[in-house]
Amino acid sequence: MSILIAENLAKGYGDKTLFDELSFTVEDKERIGLIGVNGTGKSSLLKILADIESKDAGNVHHAKDFHVEYLSQEPELEEEDTVFEHIYYGDSEIMRVLRRYEKALQQTMEKPEDEKVQNELMEAQEKMEDAGAWEASTEAKKVLSQLGIEAYDHKVKELSGGQKKRVAIAKALLQPADLLLLDEPTNHLDNETIEWLEEYLSQYKGALMLVTHDRYFLNRVTNKIFELERGQLYEYEGNYEVFLEKKAEREELEKRREAKHQNVLKQELAWLKRGVKARGTKQKARKQRVEAMKEKTFETDKEEADIATASTRLGKQVMELEDIGHKFEEDYLFRHISDLIVPGERIGIIGPNGTGKTTLLNIMAGRREPSEGAVHIGPTVKIGYYKQDHEELDGDQTVIGYIKETAEVISTKDKQQVTAEQMLERFLFSRSHQWTYIRRLSGGERRRLYLLKVLMEEPNVLFLDEPTNDLDTETLSVLEDYIDSFPGVVITVSHDRYFLDRIADRLIALETDGNFEKFQGAYSEFLEKKKEEKKQDAAPAQKKESRTKRKKKLSYQDQQEWKTIEDDISAVEERIEEIKTEISETGSDFDKAEELYKEQQRKEEELEQKMERWEELSELMEEN
Repeated sequence: MSILIAENLAKGYGDKTLFDELSFTVEDKERIGLIGVNGTGKSSLLKILADIESKDAGNVHHAKDFHVEYLSQEPELEEEDTVFEHIYYGDSEIMRVLRRYEKALQQTMEKPEDEKVQNELMEAQEKMEDAGAWEASTEAKKVLSQLGIEAYDHKVKELSGGQKKRVAIAKALLQPADLLLLDEPTNHLDNETIEWLEEYLSQYKGALMLVTHDRYFLNRVTNKIFELERGQLYEYEGNYEVFLEKKAEREELEKRREAKHQNVLKQELAWLKRGVKARGTKQKARKQRVEAMKEKTFETDKEEADIATASTRLGKQVMELEDIGHKFEEDYLFRHISDLIVPGERIGIIGPNGTGKTTLLNIMAGRREPSEGAVHIGPTVKIGYYKQDHEELDGDQTVIGYIKETAEVISTKDKQQVTAEQMLERFLFSRSHQWTYIRRLSGGERRRLYLLKVLMEEPNVLFLDEPTNDLDTETLSVLEDYIDSFPGVVITVSHDRYFLDRIADRLIALETDGNFEKFQGAYSEFLEKKKEEKKQDAAPAQKKESRTKRKKKLSYQDQQEWKTIEDDISAVEERIEEIKTEISETGSDFDKAEELYKEQQRKEEELEQKMERWEELSELMEEN
């Protein structure tokens, strides 16, 4: 069933058209991945659907009470709101009830003896019960916990940038919505959190449309792909892997159509040149058809970001880290890192947020002094550094002017000369686009332009700090191809699993306690190793438990317990419901309500234990 219908949507900025006459539908519970080169209008399309940005033409149809929830790349949060106030925004009944309850609970903690405050808490609890909001409250705390947010009563202004992004994600996930729009949700999330988010979205009740550079995430979450290319929208049933296959088929079909078209055009031109006599009106119509055929275009001149690999000569001595350590205030981010980097290496630096990955990269690049130890850099090393927070580009410069500041011509490894204009074309900036002012580029296009500038410096050691953030999947694929043929050394900080699997031969894994680990192999192999280690750590207890289970037979006591346990479970469940009713009837008797609430918690724990015991007895009954 279609829950949203878009008809002939158009959007442009100045004389630049992003897309024109886009029409599509969104079905209930669809998971749509929106992809395309930076600057094609992906974020603009999401904002139009969220009614945040206006469209130039077209219509969007949906039910009157239809709700769209939108997560932007750079969320703007109310600085004075607490975490709970932010995630429980909106006018839905359940959100209003949750806001009231959390506020009352906070006031009770601040003024436990205030009778008015106690009465408000009791009323809020009653409203929670009436609205069936307890489950939503539990789910909210579970989501925040998984996202690493524990200080629920802290104000937004007290949070770090990464924490703010996680709070914004929690808000988007918890709001009741028919359509959830996510713009780069995995940026700045660690691998464990991304895996949790994949699982969570697979159970999401509404429809979903997302933009992401994380190709593993895209592949695992989506069941349909929308591709924006040259102002048109192409739809593909299936995930990202299926999309790649079907797109290749579409492009091959387009080439065959163009070849057939050119063949017919040649025949028509030959017919006209022979001057075959015919009635004037017929010949005139045929000439008009030939002119129309000449003007017809096909999508076969695909823009390929084919970057010419260029670098200066690199000697045998590249870099040596000698017992590197670095402090932040009184604590070490990392210490005792020693390593020898040799020509041709591809190294990934990984670790949770806050472990000092960018700091280590800056130390290795000679941009920062370590607290202890030393870095020895070879005499022929020429570093190109792609920074996560690159300098602001001059909006009054043209694209070509910005690149020519670095180099007008570079030499490839096979001694071919490539001009700045040619490099820009290979990096998806057409000749006409090269004279565009930088201020008119999208954020992703600026990142792509900045990346090209770094490569135009002809480095032989390339440092990449989170290069996958804000770059589209096509540009990332080309960057990976570039690195494959790059003759120098590549060292990257990244959380992108697909990117690291493609380019890194070995890893330096920083840990939260200041330690580190070296790993020879791909990132996916490293993750599997970590999972296996966790299993092994838990294995002794599991083996002991399994031995106990194997030795244990169904005793007389077990048989008697099996006869009554289901009745016991029912009795506990009934008591929990009675307690909830009693809580709602306590009125202003705060002490009694508190006592009942504690009993409810005890009964819920008892219920959980009895359910676990029922499973054990059930297995024993089957075995005996």
